[in-house]
Amino acid sequence: MQSETLSGGFTEPAIQSAHAFRSIMNAMARPGTIEQLDSAEPPAPLSKAAGTLLLTLCDTDTPLYLAGDVDCDAVRAWLAFHTGAPLVGPGHCMFAVGSWDALMPLNAYPVGSSEYPDRSATLIVESSELGDGMTLRGPGIQDTHSLSLPETAAFQVNRAMFPLGLDFIFTCGDRLAALPRSTEVV
Repeated sequence: MQSETLSGGFTEPAIQSAHAFRSIMNAMARPGTIEQLDSAEPPAPLSKAAGTLLLTLCDTDTPLYLAGDVDCDAVRAWLAFHTGAPLVGPGHCMFAVGSWDALMPLNAYPVGSSEYPDRSATLIVESSELGDGMTLRGPGIQDTHSLSLPETAAFQVNRAMFPLGLDFIFTCGDRLAALPRSTEVV
């Protein structure tokens, strides 16, 4: 267990986190665009993309919620060693990670306030596939884009709350795509 906890992080933290951060920001700026993140080797059931994303964005000041099967001893120990992120409940997190079903209900997460809309959660949804699916429109999309999503209604309700709401990052293996709250799903 100790070797699993210590291994799988960045071998060149400054370079790998900078590359990962750029990919994450590109995905957020261009909703539906699929990026590759594969610098980390997290313990199962975390994907490479989710592990790399968490190593890049989380630290001791980043409350994190683990949902469903990712809330296990191996993942907890790995994140404690590599990020020090405090584990909290869904109502107090900045990031949450798990499968779509495990992350339910969406109203359990902070959506920000009119004074501080940025104080909302970003949900990292571990998916079985990333590809074409629902039509996306909005900032960062020239005409339309397409992305496989677990449903439509939840994202339409989320968009209606803008500038409040949740942001989503979908991960699958070593790939990710983002769906900011400003994106319209049709």
